[in-house]
Amino acid sequence: MNSTPANSSKTVYYFNRVTHPAFLEILAAEPDIEVHKFANDSPDGDVEPVMAAAHAYQIDSTRAGIPEKFWANEALLANNPNLLLVSTNGAGFDTIDVAACTRAGVLVVNQSGANREAVAEHALGLILSVSKRIAETDRALRASAIPLDRNNFIGDEVAGKTLGVIGIGNTGSTLTKICTTALAMPVLAYDPYVDAETIAAYGATKVEFDDLLAQADYVSVHCPRTAETQNMLDAAAFAKMKPGAYFITTARGGIHDEVALYDALAGGQIKGAGLDVWDPEPPQADHPLLSLENVTASPHTAGSTFTARESLGRWAAEQLIDVLNGRRPPRLINTDAWPLFRERYEKLLGPVSPESN
Repeated sequence: MNSTPANSSKTVYYFNRVTHPAFLEILAAEPDIEVHKFANDSPDGDVEPVMAAAHAYQIDSTRAGIPEKFWANEALLANNPNLLLVSTNGAGFDTIDVAACTRAGVLVVNQSGANREAVAEHALGLILSVSKRIAETDRALRASAIPLDRNNFIGDEVAGKTLGVIGIGNTGSTLTKICTTALAMPVLAYDPYVDAETIAAYGATKVEFDDLLAQADYVSVHCPRTAETQNMLDAAAFAKMKPGAYFITTARGGIHDEVALYDALAGGQIKGAGLDVWDPEPPQADHPLLSLENVTASPHTAGSTFTARESLGRWAAEQLIDVLNGRRPPRLINTDAWPLFRERYEKLLGPVSPESN
């Protein structure tokens, strides 16, 4: 393994963009950290020497953001022998092979929670828009040359209806709080990694997946895309949903089967959908789901607010500095990587922080 002298300069690289200028401003104040920016089409001769020396990779969270050759997988790790950290721009880590990083002793961190309010508010916005047919009537008003008959656009009230939350982490718990407080909605939650007592403290009831589908008037997805969750909302799942229910997702494309969702909407199995994520992204203008009037769509903008972007940038910079100074980060995805990381860090940069032992 290549190494650098202990306590020497620490190298960070990223492609195309960071979430907010605050990220670069915070790192610029660290005299021992140097940052390199590349584009997707940067020459290999420019990228490879930095990769060979780098200690941290600030990676785009979205698969569409960078080509697959720059995803943090086995192949990339082989070209990054000194790498200690892969840090995502957002909450998602679709571009990272977490198992491969763990085997290599490379920590994986995300910025989960920095945009929790933004995403939860967007999910609520989709719930209200599709129920009240706001986007549909907006399109109709703009396109019609004659006055519309408002009786053709009767919607549903949301207050008191049952919300089903798939994944009750940062965003799911925030949406639960909003909906129980403001709209008196009972909330059912499916999350195999959160116990019933914790879910109850959030204001929801823990249920199994099929029970949530059968009972919820609104099914809102807030889990990460993993091998376990990919295509978990398939034709069989949509068939189990309550007739007249709505499907909402601000999570990741690929958790729901888009063809199966189209069939469920077009066939009247479910009443409508609010969609912020796609597979692949962005969707083409002729995407079948965009042809349906009972779909409210946005292009993965749920977490894109000025406040959330700044928080994401600051959190990412602060967490990256923690790791490069040998401190255990607060949002560590692969905790099993810590022992090997410690060994590698001490060889490359010196002792880890005592409070991290």
